[in-house]
Amino acid sequence: MPAIELVQFRFSHYNEKARWALDHKRIPHTRRSLLPGPHLPILRRMTGGTQVPVLRIDGELVIGSSAILARLEADYPERPLYPERPEWRARALEVQRLFDEEVGAEARRALFLELLQDARYAARCFTQGFGAATSAIYGLAFPMTRAAMRRAMDLDPGRQEAALTALTRGLDFVAEHAGPDGFLVGDRFSIADLTAASLLQLVSFPRELEFGLPEPRSPRMERWLARWSTHPGAAWVTETYRAHRPASAEVAA
Repeated sequence: MPAIELVQFRFSHYNEKARWALDHKRIPHTRRSLLPGPHLPILRRMTGGTQVPVLRIDGELVIGSSAILARLEADYPERPLYPERPEWRARALEVQRLFDEEVGAEARRALFLELLQDARYAARCFTQGFGAATSAIYGLAFPMTRAAMRRAMDLDPGRQEAALTALTRGLDFVAEHAGPDGFLVGDRFSIADLTAASLLQLVSFPRELEFGLPEPRSPRMERWLARWSTHPGAAWVTETYRAHRPASAEVAA
């Protein structure tokens, strides 16, 4: 079996999408976790860009969650995520595109416009799984990282309403289109469900997430979760995680 490494942020919904695919297919792999901000020179040397997740397969790099899922589906057809029927496959891929391009980035913007107002708690979110020394140093430097994140992701408070609207549309979509068994397309779990649940998980941070909101949660994040708690789309996310999010397939390096 080829050596497979996922280069990731732990606290990121697009990275969760790639993790879930690897875990769903039970593909043994290692993970290299980076911190927002310090990741920039590392990724520029590695890929020439700044995007995560990155999958390294025997030295070959696959960049971005959708490209990673397509590669895994081609190389590891067991436990498929693409529906077999052509019309269902086309629909599932369109749902992936919808959430990748129209919901995911706006959902992140909506969350981060709230989260980054509490610098200390935000730093705790990003440093989960790192040692105490790394977390302490990162926390001290976080004001600079926060400013860079705001510029890089265009975290303008004037865009908050549009971001919240896009996130709500995503929740409305899954509430409307989930079938009797909870599937968005066809009669089994697919790339459509995995993508939508991954990119919407930030409304509920299901317990199956390996890295969610650290306890105790900040008052601002408690209000954020309360905002979505009665939406049926948030309930769909929680149930999809409960029913279909497997344990990690990560192995020791």
